[in-house]
Amino acid sequence: MSGATMGVEEEFLLVDPVNGRTAPKAPQVLARAGGRPAHSPGAGFHAELLQTQVEAVTGVCTGLDDLRRQLREGRSRLAGAAMAEGLRLVSTGTPVVACPDPPFTEGERFARIADMYAGVVAGYQSCGCHVHVGVEDRETAVAVVNHLRPWLPALLALSVNSPFDRGRDTGYASWRMLEQARFPGSGVPPWFSDAADHDRRVERLVEAGVLADPAMTFWLARPSPRLPTVEVRTADAAATVDEAVLQAALTRALVRRALDDLAAGREAPRVDDQVCAAAVWSAARYGLDGPGVDPVREVRVPAARPVADLVAHVRPHLEDTGDLAEVRSVLDMLRRAGTGAARQRRAGSAEAAVAMLITQTAPGAWSPDERVGSTAGRT
Repeated sequence: MSGATMGVEEEFLLVDPVNGRTAPKAPQVLARAGGRPAHSPGAGFHAELLQTQVEAVTGVCTGLDDLRRQLREGRSRLAGAAMAEGLRLVSTGTPVVACPDPPFTEGERFARIADMYAGVVAGYQSCGCHVHVGVEDRETAVAVVNHLRPWLPALLALSVNSPFDRGRDTGYASWRMLEQARFPGSGVPPWFSDAADHDRRVERLVEAGVLADPAMTFWLARPSPRLPTVEVRTADAAATVDEAVLQAALTRALVRRALDDLAAGREAPRVDDQVCAAAVWSAARYGLDGPGVDPVREVRVPAARPVADLVAHVRPHLEDTGDLAEVRSVLDMLRRAGTGAARQRRAGSAEAAVAMLITQTAPGAWSPDERVGSTAGRT
């Protein structure tokens, strides 16, 4: 059934626990982690572009409890493997303390990407949280992505977790999004008339020499090039499992709402590309703590307003899957404790932020008492 299944890809950095610098030992850590987590068909671990990065992928899930279990298991396996190499696993969008550019992961495709993008990918240790939601076919996937376009900035605002970049406070809540904006074909995707239109326009970028291959698009949402899913790649790496679960719950609800709108013959709003870009920039700059942009009404609003509108937009679908209480709980945590970016800044320094991230990443979630009380001093 379309919109019923979901999965999450989490990207992490490996760091030295003494100085907080990223460490290029992904091959060793992945070898220790093994191929697949137990009891989670389809789950696994993968290399990323640079040797300081690793990825954990869940299997196909239908409920948040199973998803949370798989996310915790993936983090636990990678954290244990990193510790065996004298390192720690951290979930953050960009390197927190100053570090040299690491080597690229070996492989023909990675080498081609490094050659094509040159200085843009030198030291590009960007980590995100990607959510997949199952759909029936590519035609449906493209139509669903059209409906997701106005809501992508709100998903980013909730996930911001990269205020530092190699020892520097950037002033942004998501520096990762600014790093990603340097690539061609980034940001909110264009509106596509159908799957053929999508594929033609992607192929045009490949032929123009700005994409390595059709799987290389940088849009924040797309039909997956290899799975029967809609893939949303908006969020920074989630500091905790709860925040990754929040992204999955809201993304699945948005897909389900889009499917209902399509079934009822309601076309996606053709929000302006430049206004969407402004909304993404504002979400990256401020997260939930400042102004935002409503892409549909094309007006400036408080940053929390698009998030409230998103939840109202999908509330019936969250109720239908039994996810509304979980979403409200994590949103309450974010209101009390702040976003990942706010918590990193509150740590007091880049070095203290790394120590906090190690703690947040390894257990993978806030404790139940933190869900109803202040998290200051623990996160």
